[in-house]
Amino acid sequence: MTIRTRFAPSPTGFIHLGNIRSALYPWAFARATGGSFILRIEDTDLERSSQAAVDVIIEGMKWLGLDHDEGPFYQMQRMDRYKAVLAEMVAGGHVYPCYMSMAELDALRERQMAAKEKPRYDGTWRPEPGKVLPPVPEGVKPVLRFKNPQGGVVAWDDKVKGLIEIRNDELDDLVIARPDGTPTYNFCVVVDDIDMAITHVIRGDDHVNNTPRQINIFRALGQEPPVYAHLPTVLNEQGEKMSKRNGAKPVTQYRDEGYLPDAMVNYLARLGWSHGDDEIFSRAQFLEWFNLDHLGRSAAQFDEAKLRWVNAQHLKAMDDTALSVLVEQQLAQRGITADERLPRICALFKDRCDTTVALANWAAAFYADITPNAEEHAQHVTDAVRPAIAALAERLSACTWDKASISAALKDVLAAHGLKMPQLAMPVRVLVMGTAQTPSLDAVLELQKPQTIFDRLKNA
Repeated sequence: MTIRTRFAPSPTGFIHLGNIRSALYPWAFARATGGSFILRIEDTDLERSSQAAVDVIIEGMKWLGLDHDEGPFYQMQRMDRYKAVLAEMVAGGHVYPCYMSMAELDALRERQMAAKEKPRYDGTWRPEPGKVLPPVPEGVKPVLRFKNPQGGVVAWDDKVKGLIEIRNDELDDLVIARPDGTPTYNFCVVVDDIDMAITHVIRGDDHVNNTPRQINIFRALGQEPPVYAHLPTVLNEQGEKMSKRNGAKPVTQYRDEGYLPDAMVNYLARLGWSHGDDEIFSRAQFLEWFNLDHLGRSAAQFDEAKLRWVNAQHLKAMDDTALSVLVEQQLAQRGITADERLPRICALFKDRCDTTVALANWAAAFYADITPNAEEHAQHVTDAVRPAIAALAERLSACTWDKASISAALKDVLAAHGLKMPQLAMPVRVLVMGTAQTPSLDAVLELQKPQTIFDRLKNA
């Protein structure tokens, strides 16, 4: 069997990390098994769906490298197909018209709740042998309801939750077409999964209640349902379900904030799946290890500090040239043009950074004017050390511009002025880089242009 998975978001708002994790696992399962990953846009909510939301979904997936093999398919473009299958179900006796008005439904629910019963449609219009249906009201367009099986159970072996059994008597007859003939969500999903030959549905556990209804529709259409895996919710840092309302950010904002796509994949993978105690792993390792047997059953909680730590590990391990391309993009957004020094600058500073934005902050000091930290300037750039700073500027102006020569110049000035390294290095760092805390001073100075050094040291 060829594995076929899908990601089927609704474009009714921006896609956040909780949503994109529901794309990561089916993508990984398809890639790990040599299968296919399908992107389907469930855009039947016309009032809330937007092209802008679709664009962010596709942009976010592209940034994270979650490439799809087929699609995107749009449900609104498949309405003719749904209506054709609906006609087959009507002809097969699986569907019936229901003329119960919204007012009648509301009154029914109120009576049921008053009697402490589960609110549900009571089958008034369901045709049964020997049953007399109410007279059809004039001028009322009916909904179409699915004749859910009566008696028995719907059961499936969920790859996350284990065996789930729902009694058919707990399920009422689902509306599968509105009065205008438009098919509803649960019906469209089943037709899509059949047409796209989906073998595994890996999605959030907010869909568990839909699953028994969908399984019954599959079987009414003469098809066996796919394998289901319902993923626990992703919670925000306050322990609430991650959502736009609760402060979740669009996936693309993490790109803009300097996170690496492989680090995001690493972090998201661990929000509900594990491979032993491994915390940091490459995309290739993730795909080698991934299966559905180690999906977690408990809700996972987002932790931005942990995400930053994971990102820092990936940033440190990243090839300097590849990293410099991302930092160059960050600098360009600030109107700064980088040059061939950038890979070496990245190599020098990346151990101090957890995002490419932080790395770009350091790199900017090599290409644009700086403003020294006022407090550090007052603390370190004192009258006592200014003669040594001037002597260093003069000594550097005559030396070969490499790390060894710069180191020798520093030592000569220290000896001549009777200073220890921190007494000279701290003020020079403040003047050259804007802060007293940097990597080795000779390495920093070597990467700066000599004229930049002389101009900044003159400001002592």
